Amino acid sequence: MIIVLDKSATPEQIDLITSKLLEGGYHAHPIYGVEKTVIGAVGVPEEEKPNLVEQFEALPFVERVITILAPYKLVAKAYRPEGTVVRVADKVTIGGQQVCIMAGPCTVETPEQTLSTARAVKEAGAHMLRGGAYKPSTSPYSFQGLGVEGLKILAEARAQTGLPVVTEVMDPRNVELVCRYADMLQIGTRNMQNYDLLREVGKTRHPVLLKRGMWARIDEWLMAAEYIMKGGNENVVLCERGIRTFETATRNTLDLSAVPVVKQESHLPVIVDPSQGTGKWSLVTAMSRAAIAAGADGLIIEVHPHPEQALKDGAQSLTFENFQQLMAEVRAIAQAMGKGV
Repeated sequence: MIIVLDKSATPEQIDLITSKLLEGGYHAHPIYGVEKTVIGAVGVPEEEKPNLVEQFEALPFVERVITILAPYKLVAKAYRPEGTVVRVADKVTIGGQQVCIMAGPCTVETPEQTLSTARAVKEAGAHMLRGGAYKPSTSPYSFQGLGVEGLKILAEARAQTGLPVVTEVMDPRNVELVCRYADMLQIGTRNMQNYDLLREVGKTRHPVLLKRGMWARIDEWLMAAEYIMKGGNENVVLCERGIRTFETATRNTLDLSAVPVVKQESHLPVIVDPSQGTGKWSLVTAMSRAAIAAGADGLIIEVHPHPEQALKDGAQSLTFENFQQLMAEVRAIAQAMGKGV
């Protein structure tokens, strides 16, 4: 349930509500706004709700109580109707009226490859550098990433360009390590339901980019986000990256209808990955335009200086020139949507 307090509510009254929730078995999550305070409450059996709602509504400093029927509570739109804006490294915002562009190589291969890409995407207008130091692969014989060395290369590229870094973390034991080097933690499609990993990143306050599982329904995706928020980390951004269907013309089927659906169901920002979503570089720009038109808060794009030489996913990576063209077209669509890039 969501308890909306009157703007005149005192700290003592807020503590009273929180204490009562904890006594009843709830987890209480206060949000202190400029106008009023909202307290999200999760955890009490459904049969207890009517009595609690009645008790809270009787208090003079409670404006109203909203019960949430969806299985996800903290992620639900009712928890924060005005929407969430996630800040990364105090430089970049995701959500609101600005479209955020994350770009870079699928995989960190060498310092030269990563730094040249970082400089190129920054010049074209990207806000964040993406790059994989740890790479999940279907085959155990495929390149698995450079690990810690890759993290150091990304950190050096950030130092030289100023671009905040988003990179994938795969193992709960590595969360603290990756936090030392990255500004945003990415949960990949294969780990969307790795609940130990979700709980671990929920303990941090690092922003998290949660990719949709290639098999996952939207409600399952939102429940994965709930795990992170329940741990106390509210800096969550959702990423639609395509789902597996019977279609073979593309690597995945990019489900752009998920963007407005999530916007209706949740307050969290949502971005789109058209590189993974299609698997073909020639389709990335078109689907980027469509994603922004559908209301996405940003894009994450794979860019490589020489895609034909890439160790992974070269077929879906843009050249520097193609990325510049994508940025020009995305700016035009964003402007038409009343947003900036």
